[in-house]
Amino acid sequence: MQSGHDGVNVPHKFIPIAHAARDESGSWRDPHDLSEHSYAVGELAADFAQRFGADWARLAGRWHDLGKFRPRFQKYIRLVSGFEADAHIKGEAGKAPHSTAGAMLAIDRFDVVGRVLAYLIAGHHAGLDDWFGGLRERFDDPKSLAELDESLAQNPPAELLDVGAFNPAAAALRAVPGGKDGFALWVRMLFSSLVDADFLDTEHYMDPDKFARRNTWPTLEELVPLFNIYMAELGAQAKPTKVNKLRADILRQCRDAAMLNPGLFSLTVPTGGGKTLSSMAFALEHARRHDKRRVIHVIPYTSIIEQTSNIFRDIFGDAVIEHHSNAESSPDQETSASRLSCENWDAPIVVTTNVQFFESLFASRTSRCRKLHNVVDSVVILDEAQLLPPEFLQPILDVLNLLTQNYGVTVVISTATQPALASREYFDTFL
Repeated sequence: MQSGHDGVNVPHKFIPIAHAARDESGSWRDPHDLSEHSYAVGELAADFAQRFGADWARLAGRWHDLGKFRPRFQKYIRLVSGFEADAHIKGEAGKAPHSTAGAMLAIDRFDVVGRVLAYLIAGHHAGLDDWFGGLRERFDDPKSLAELDESLAQNPPAELLDVGAFNPAAAALRAVPGGKDGFALWVRMLFSSLVDADFLDTEHYMDPDKFARRNTWPTLEELVPLFNIYMAELGAQAKPTKVNKLRADILRQCRDAAMLNPGLFSLTVPTGGGKTLSSMAFALEHARRHDKRRVIHVIPYTSIIEQTSNIFRDIFGDAVIEHHSNAESSPDQETSASRLSCENWDAPIVVTTNVQFFESLFASRTSRCRKLHNVVDSVVILDEAQLLPPEFLQPILDVLNLLTQNYGVTVVISTATQPALASREYFDTFL
């Protein structure tokens, strides 16, 4: 042990740490052990990626902070945190990079196939980069090799570097969901798993109170009775008009269709026909029957989204999160849990915009990609689908196909006026 600048005893400076933080009294807490952080991120990422690549995500998690083992980083983190007063970096100024070493190790161990891991590890802070004009030049830099060599020279735990029975060469692109057409989405899904796991384990150490406010949501199974009670009361109050009889029949058909196998569905209901509640009835029953984890209701305009969110909150209370630009700028409309859930969409019911949803599916930024793995095994309702931008329709259709075929997603294209999608040309495999 040795004393820091405030007189508090701190562990020896050469014990590798991932993070350092003070408690509420201002005293230094035990630092976040780097090996423990790496293991925890690996296991959590693997859990997130169970459906599409747990072994890939686990290894990415274990190696994502390999560069933090090198002495330069250990001195840097103690300097910038104030954890140790004498943590200076002789002859070196500025930050100490740490996300290249693990990426370099992946390529060194697995050659071309290792680039999959390299994309994830190298971008876990700055975002996914291109190979040409990006990662290739970065890895050709002698400083990158030095980062790897310096990190390995500190003898990280052998278990951390051991890949076990996992053989990336044998599990290469043949196992990618969707083949070559699905490669980009698969990489983003793995990236999402790594990024969210890293954020969550770091938060668990840095801000345990904030972490404790997460994962307090009811399950969809628990929400079904609330919905059924609401709909029964609504039906009991409805007058026996022709329109109300049509609404009741639409609701019945949606509930019947929920028994069908997951895939792609269309729901065409004229304005005033109750498609918002009928589509939710389908989603909840379908989720219950087929073990789906959440319902994501996607709407084009914020004016519509606020109206829809209010309807769902009347039924489900705080189990609904509303994620769009206006909600982000109006914290008074959110609970603490809902603000946290907007980071990774771990709530049972998410109401969001086309922009938020589809940008996340195609984005490279960590903040956008973080939520992506929570789209897996969900029911996605695309409301007012006729307003999808025509110039982006082809990539949108392609990614919806990949989600339904490979990631357990059921998609409902809901509208009062079906667009050209009604030709079903792009969805022959489902119909």
